[in-house]
Amino acid sequence: MTLTMAAGRAYEQLTQELDVGLFPAGARLPGERELAGRLGVSRVTLRAALSALEGEGRLVRSAQRGWFVPANVLGEPPSTLQSFTEMARARGLRPTAHVMRQEVRTATLDEAERLRIAPASSVIQIDRLRGMDGTPVCFDVVVVPEQRAPALADAPLEDASLYETLRERCGATIYRSAYSVTASTADAALAKLLKTSVGAAILIGEEVGYTAEGVPVLVGVNKYRGDAYRFQADLFRRA
Repeated sequence: MTLTMAAGRAYEQLTQELDVGLFPAGARLPGERELAGRLGVSRVTLRAALSALEGEGRLVRSAQRGWFVPANVLGEPPSTLQSFTEMARARGLRPTAHVMRQEVRTATLDEAERLRIAPASSVIQIDRLRGMDGTPVCFDVVVVPEQRAPALADAPLEDASLYETLRERCGATIYRSAYSVTASTADAALAKLLKTSVGAAILIGEEVGYTAEGVPVLVGVNKYRGDAYRFQADLFRRA
């Protein structure tokens, strides 16, 4: 979009204010009349600057409510496999992970079937509370066959990427994830962990992670705050 000189100045001023956090994520901007007066431009000129920022994803428009700064919502780019850590870093956010459980136990029959291991084999279960910039976003439970990643049993996973740890310590790279998402609500225990209300919307993601050779390395259940995560996918019709 080509802006006039006046719109360009308004655009630069608004960009600077967004960069320094004058309008934080999720905030509503002042009304157009107030903004135009403060910036010394007409509302037509102001709208050109706002539309340019909307095109960059810096602002979103509501026909009834005005202009807003997008909330920090996690979500994988369509058809791209990213870990939680990679998603957060790509948005300039600090990923956090608090380990609540990390132990070796016996696999359930369902886990053994999905991981293609013998019944009653040993698996490593890892429960972690994940966050962005200190805000709880997700509670995840991951189960990995001990025989495929024994070093994971005592690997330091506090504020660490599980995908990176698997690759660097165990030589196992997650190449593909079979992922499904369902909607649910938070019970009292989960609401306390995620700092939300009982009955609040959550998204439950269930995955099986595979190597490039098709060997299942992990099964996981991720429970996200419904206001903090978006699942995206490209869908194609068969020829």
